[in-house]
Amino acid sequence: MDSTTLKVGDQAPDWTLSGTDGDVHLADFQGQKNVVLLFYPLDFSPVCSLQLPSYQARKPEFDQRDTEIFGISTDSKWSHKAFSDQLGLEYQLLSDYQRHVSEAYGVLRPEGFTNRAVFVIDKAGIVRHISVTNPGQQPDQNEVMNVLETL
Repeated sequence: MDSTTLKVGDQAPDWTLSGTDGDVHLADFQGQKNVVLLFYPLDFSPVCSLQLPSYQARKPEFDQRDTEIFGISTDSKWSHKAFSDQLGLEYQLLSDYQRHVSEAYGVLRPEGFTNRAVFVIDKAGIVRHISVTNPGQQPDQNEVMNVLETL
C-alpha cells in the first residue's frame, strides 16, 4: 500500500506489535480511546530524539483528550527499550520489525525504514488525520491537537 492509498475517513488497518511494555493490539482501543501513531525512521537518530520527547512533554494534553500515543519504527523492541529509557518516555515504542504495519499504512521507504508520519485514529477506528513528512522534518503537533479537539 502506498501513501496515496490510505486516506482520512478510512478504517485504520489493524495490527498487533511488540512494544517496550508488551504486545499492543490496535483493535483493543476501539470504543475506548483515540490513538496517535508516530511512525519514525530510526531509534537514536537526531530528529527522532527531538520528536518523541516533544510528544512526551504534551502527554497530559493527550491524556485529557482520551488519546493513547505509540511510536512505531522498524527497529527491534530491544533498541526501542534502550531508546525509550534514554528519552524517559511514558508511552510505548512499538517494533514493526517485519514491516507489515509500515507497508499497510503506506509509510515504508525503499531503504527499509519508515517515513516520519503521524496518524490520528478515532475511537471507532477511523483515520482522522495523516501527516507524512520527510525523515528530517518534524510534523506539526498543533495540527494533531486540533484534530483531537474535534473528536
